[in-house]
Amino acid sequence: MTLSLLLASASLFGLLAFTTGCGPQAGKANTGNAVAQGNATPEGGGGAGSPTGGALCTPAEMETGKDIFFDRCAGCHGVLRQGATGKKLTPDVTTKLGTAYLENIIFNGTPGGMPDWGKQGVMTKAEANLMARYIQMEPPKPPEFTLKDIRDSWKVHVPLDKRPTQPPAGRNWENYFGIILRDVGKVAIVDGDKKELVSIVDSGFAVHILRTSATGRYFYSIGRDGKVTIIDLWMEKPATVAECKMGSDARSVDSSKFKGFEDKYLVVGGYWPPAMVILDGLTLEPLKMVRTSDYTHDIMPDGKVNVEYKEEARVASIVSSHHDPSWVVNVKEAGMIWIVDYSNIDALKITKIEADTALHDGGWDGTKRYFLVAANAKNKVAIVDTIDKKLVGLPLTEGVKPHPGRGANLIHEKYGPLWATGHIGSNHVSFIGTDPDGHSQYAWKIAKVTTLPGDGGGNLFIKTHPNSDNIWCDRPLHNDPKLATSLFVLDKKTLENKKTIEIPEKWRNGTRAVHLEYNKAGDEVWVAVWGKKDQPTAILVYDDKTLQLKAEITGDWVRTPTGHFNVWNTTKDIY
Repeated sequence: MTLSLLLASASLFGLLAFTTGCGPQAGKANTGNAVAQGNATPEGGGGAGSPTGGALCTPAEMETGKDIFFDRCAGCHGVLRQGATGKKLTPDVTTKLGTAYLENIIFNGTPGGMPDWGKQGVMTKAEANLMARYIQMEPPKPPEFTLKDIRDSWKVHVPLDKRPTQPPAGRNWENYFGIILRDVGKVAIVDGDKKELVSIVDSGFAVHILRTSATGRYFYSIGRDGKVTIIDLWMEKPATVAECKMGSDARSVDSSKFKGFEDKYLVVGGYWPPAMVILDGLTLEPLKMVRTSDYTHDIMPDGKVNVEYKEEARVASIVSSHHDPSWVVNVKEAGMIWIVDYSNIDALKITKIEADTALHDGGWDGTKRYFLVAANAKNKVAIVDTIDKKLVGLPLTEGVKPHPGRGANLIHEKYGPLWATGHIGSNHVSFIGTDPDGHSQYAWKIAKVTTLPGDGGGNLFIKTHPNSDNIWCDRPLHNDPKLATSLFVLDKKTLENKKTIEIPEKWRNGTRAVHLEYNKAGDEVWVAVWGKKDQPTAILVYDDKTLQLKAEITGDWVRTPTGHFNVWNTTKDIY
């Protein structure tokens, strides 16, 4: 699930950090990396500004580095820097590269998906140098959270009996959009019909995703600081009705959706501590905590399975089943997909399915029987039959580092039902067959690979709608500003790129075009212009038929918009 990577903390959806492929891509120019290699300091050497006396960082610099690393890097590389989506960054690796090389990569990024923090203005030259030295030091371990700590953080701002009993008059609340204002720690609620702001709600820091309750009435937000909130959309001015903090870092959340359990429970996936926490779906009362540290199912290049204990086995994406009382919980570093039966939380039944490591984000196929999740550092997609509770496929995507968001579902006249993913590290869109009965020759295989214009990757999200003839892709992690501010529209019939849309020039001032979401009707596509915290930007609304810009949602409040989620589509898992 992951909205991870954006973002800037390894995001929106969790991917803004070093990624596999930090070195130059074969056959592609990468001046930044070439300079870094040419200027690299001797093994283990400190760069400019390093403290004297042999230490790379002073105690004060370690504290600053810890904060920056949490904000920008931990999502991909892990709090303990053991690597997952991004490379392993422990001192045995980083000291061999040296400060100058690391500083250049941090500042300039790579076409493989490593953000150019310096070019974006997110880090200064001095901060990039500090981080290059910091990651050559032993990583500090954060404090643990217990169920008691979570309970102590729990607050109910509006009790159930004080909440509205009916939706707001004059509003099509099911077409509301929840827009994450990442770096200001807020969520904006916007009326999708009227294109007007309804409310701005405080949230956790750098919210990763929003999910809805089974009824759609509530938005649940999860911040990268581990803070969970409930936003009641039936209020005239939607507001937070409950909150709690499940740890120091988290990425995923979903509700109980099966009949008879609607809105009863909420499950939250932790990055630190690595755990799954079950809360009351209406009040967020903490009910149960399950540690996800585990032994790995790590498939090596020779086909052998590496098994080792991973303390930091984090929960990446979570989806809620529509056909039984269960959640699909992806344990990233362990390479395990858990199917958690929540019908009796006092005696949880957890089925562990072995897949491969670096599980990140994913979504349902069109029937909502099969779940597909990217093992992105392995360039694979794991496919699980959630009824028979078994792995049915683990194809290589033929691209570099798949990052589907929740993916895109469509029906093709030749290939039948397909699910699609883009890639962070290459310009490929891969289509996987999902119909083992009617189109068995394509089931769980790569039916088609499409190449987007321009070298390099940078894609984070791909989206379509049953009422649309199009598939939309972004590329916000590309270090070419033109590609990072462009949208790519594929034809559902040909599966080829039919139009590249550059966002208006006035919004291309150090920004990124990120995340795509349809309105309820499926005739509009909303895109966020992601800029700096002190830079008001916009939400752009495109007509899905004409591909023309039809509205710009602006205001001083539109700061660092990233993921944006339509109530109806999120509730019904339409993508």
